[in-house]
Amino acid sequence: MTILICLDCSVVGHISHTKKNWEHGRIFSLQAQINHKMDFIKQELQNTAGPLLLVGHSIGSYISMEMFRRSPEQVTYCVGLYPFLALNPESTKQALIGKITESRIVCVALSFIVALLGLLPISLLRLIVLTFLGKSWSAAAVEAACYHLVKYHTMRNILFMAMTEFQKLSETPDWEFMRENLDKIAFLFGIDDHWAPLQMFEEIAEQVPGVALSIEREGHTTHGFCCTEAGSLWVAEQVASLIKIKVSL
Repeated sequence: MTILICLDCSVVGHISHTKKNWEHGRIFSLQAQINHKMDFIKQELQNTAGPLLLVGHSIGSYISMEMFRRSPEQVTYCVGLYPFLALNPESTKQALIGKITESRIVCVALSFIVALLGLLPISLLRLIVLTFLGKSWSAAAVEAACYHLVKYHTMRNILFMAMTEFQKLSETPDWEFMRENLDKIAFLFGIDDHWAPLQMFEEIAEQVPGVALSIEREGHTTHGFCCTEAGSLWVAEQVASLIKIKVSL
């Protein structure tokens, strides 16, 4: 039996573990997220035989690579989708987010503002999400934003985790580990993505020659592909193709 674990960039998947944690006001760092996923493998998969496949999107790609580094004997394949593996010095958006996350006062205030939006009628909230976040988003993505993202604890966790991400991803990626395991790694990039820029694509190609690299040119809103049905389907088909090839070897 093949075991597939998917890690998305969505903070709902990463930092909203349980209601109990929300009520205690707990916030989760990038390291805490990695530990959480490793604990899951140890607790839930210890008696399960079969190849372990990791698929990560954005920061989920970094988390997947860290899980791979911690347990290389268990992981058969690791796929990074639009991977956020290092800071992009040319991104003004990242620079702005970094400044915001450095101030606890600003983070708390912004989280309260988002929580106030959550008090609006759902019809108005849907309109705001469609207007300012994603006109092409699927109905499921809009509903997820309306019901899960506009909460104080969620936004507070988003900003805290972003702060710890920026601190860690200022470091140089572990090129040596990638070179040693290049046959077990694949990355998919987009053509216009400040989180996973083509500069990183080129750097990986230079540092880890021979690793599986590809670029999505279908125009599926790149980093936010998972918020559209067409983008989700296209990426799912690409991942399935990679896995079929790897598992059949």
